[in-house]
Amino acid sequence: MGLAEKLSITAAFVFFMTGLLTGIWKYRCMATSANGAAPVYVNVAHRSSLMYAFAALLLAYFAKLSSFSELTNTLAAGAALTYFALAIFTYLIHGWLDDTSNQLRKPHRLGKRLLPPWMTPLFMWTLILAEVGGVAVLGIGALQTVWG
Repeated sequence: MGLAEKLSITAAFVFFMTGLLTGIWKYRCMATSANGAAPVYVNVAHRSSLMYAFAALLLAYFAKLSSFSELTNTLAAGAALTYFALAIFTYLIHGWLDDTSNQLRKPHRLGKRLLPPWMTPLFMWTLILAEVGGVAVLGIGALQTVWG
């Protein structure tokens, strides 16, 4: 098994456990809230963790099939998985702080602090590049094997 597959399966486990644990957090918030709702980003962290877990398994399978080198596959998987994890981490922070219902609303905040206006857009563009690029590389490598 290659490193890209190992990283992807490890990430799938971590993301899935995060999804399960944030489900407990979400339930606890709902059970103790006057309106029966959890903070928005507790919900987002819960759902995204579960979805990214299955996305990571898909990356592992693409990496297994990929015709590209192990280094290329590992860099592609690592880029996508890093940003999956950073997105989840960001959602966890916003859920914990309960500081926003939309992290992209300007001005961008983290708790009571304002973030520099360039920070969130830069993060989003690098996230897009890493996630789409990493998945594209692994997917194209897998398709070359399947159809080549």
